[in-house]
Amino acid sequence: MLDLSIVIVNYNSRGLLRQCLKSLLKNLAQSDLQYKVVVVDNSSRDGSVEMVRESFANVRLIPLQENKGYAKGVNIGIKSIECRYYLVLNMDTTIVQDRAIERMVAFMDTHNNVGLAGPKLINPNGTTQVSCCTFPKFQFPMYRRMFIRNFSFAKKSMRDYLMLDWDHKSTIPVDWVIGTGMIIRNEAIKQVGLMDERFFMYFEDVDWCRRFWDSDWHVYYISDIEIVHYYSRDSAKRMGVMSIFKKQTRIHIISWLKYFIKYIGREKVNAKQKTK
Repeated sequence: MLDLSIVIVNYNSRGLLRQCLKSLLKNLAQSDLQYKVVVVDNSSRDGSVEMVRESFANVRLIPLQENKGYAKGVNIGIKSIECRYYLVLNMDTTIVQDRAIERMVAFMDTHNNVGLAGPKLINPNGTTQVSCCTFPKFQFPMYRRMFIRNFSFAKKSMRDYLMLDWDHKSTIPVDWVIGTGMIIRNEAIKQVGLMDERFFMYFEDVDWCRRFWDSDWHVYYISDIEIVHYYSRDSAKRMGVMSIFKKQTRIHIISWLKYFIKYIGREKVNAKQKTK
């Protein structure tokens, strides 16, 4: 069985995808890991498919005839290969830290109770991104987008949610890590299940991590493994009521509603409760 499958879901991001694949393959060039890279393309129209075919012959390409969304794309990639671990990686990332992928696998090998883990994400200028959070409260989108975000109680709630009062310099269990980069144990997936495909995009990572905790698998933030992420929060570029007219914002709000409807009346089991 392979050690690792790296699953990348792409949509109209040919340049970023090329950069991601080049950095990934360079990072793994001297690795002893048995691995396969899988690109699931959500019906791109920018030549992404042709670029992968021409420049990355060893990458398994799965071109879809329509955009099936992020969660569905990840699941298709995972189901295409059987291996010990899956690394789900966004196409807008680059691997620059030496042996970063090997070290993620080594972390999972030595932490048998961890089902899913995410590395530290950094900006191109070297600053740390927010890549792990506490489970969101129902008011979360209002605190982010509406005028209410300027009130002190909303600011405090958002600081707690984003874990901004923590320096992100230690490896710890967290409620959830964002889906930009996360390594998942196959054994845990068989128990927890794949991503919930009701989420076209957004909140599928929150939901997945919550289900891991519910199934007694730990979720971790790995502070000493770094991946560069060219972050663009499209859903929040326009704030306030007018943001509803942006497609990405509408998708984000719909996923938020699906998440909270799914968990109405269910007890929230988080990292602090499970690791006391």
